[in-house]
Amino acid sequence: PRICASDLPTAIVSVINNPRFDSARWGVLIQPPKRINPRCTVNNPDTSLIPASNIKLLTTAAALRIVENRAPQALTSLESWLTVVNRDSHNATADELLRRIGGQQAVRQVLLPLGIDPQGYEQVDGSGLSRQNRANPSTFVALLKSMYANDTSGLFYRSLPIAGVSGTLRNRFRDTPVQGKLYAKTGTLQGVRALSGYLENEDYGIITFSIMVNQSAQSGQTLVQALDQIVLQMAQVERCE
Repeated sequence: PRICASDLPTAIVSVINNPRFDSARWGVLIQPPKRINPRCTVNNPDTSLIPASNIKLLTTAAALRIVENRAPQALTSLESWLTVVNRDSHNATADELLRRIGGQQAVRQVLLPLGIDPQGYEQVDGSGLSRQNRANPSTFVALLKSMYANDTSGLFYRSLPIAGVSGTLRNRFRDTPVQGKLYAKTGTLQGVRALSGYLENEDYGIITFSIMVNQSAQSGQTLVQALDQIVLQMAQVERCE
C-alpha cells in the first residue's frame, strides 16, 4: 500500500515505539531532495549511537576525497578498495584504508569542508568493530548528501551494497519494491543494527536516510526486520496533494 508523505512519520513511529523495543535507542533521519521538503522524518537525529560498520562511510568518503584531490590517477585502483570496504564490509581492509589515508585526524580534516561536523562523530577505527565509535544520523545524512552532490566519479555511490543484488544487502529486500533501488551501508554488532544510504523513490527521487538502533533486548533478526519495514515504508511514499 502507498503512503502519503504526511503519514510517513506516524508510520515509522509505530515501528520504533513497538513495546518490544522499550529498551532500544533509535536514531532516524530521512531526507528527500530539499526542493520538496527539507526534513521529511526525524526521530532523535542528533543522538550519538554506536554505528557499527556505518563508520566505514566516513573512512571511504575521506579516502575518495583525498585521492580525488591529490592523486586522481589512482581512482581506478581505489575503486576496488571502496567496493571491498562498503559492499562487502571487509573490516581489515577498512582499517588498513584508514591507516593509509592518515588516520582519524585526516578523516576529520577532509570531511570538514563537506560540512561534516567533527562533533557529530567519534571515530576510533576504520571498520566500525569498536563499540567506542559514535555517530548520529544527521552526520551520515550530511555525508551522504554531500558525497552524492560532489562525487563526480560516482565511485562512492556504486561502492554501496544494492538491495537484493549485491554485498551485505544481497539477501535482503528480494522481490520487494526496494530491490535494485536501495544503495546503503549496513551495520551489525551485538545489539546494534544500522542502515544508511540512498533510496530511489518514484515520486521523490533520491531519498537520503540513516537509521540506527542500539541497546535492544531483541534479536538481530527482529532489529533487521524493523529497519527493513521502515525502508519499505519509505519506498511506498507518494505525493498526495
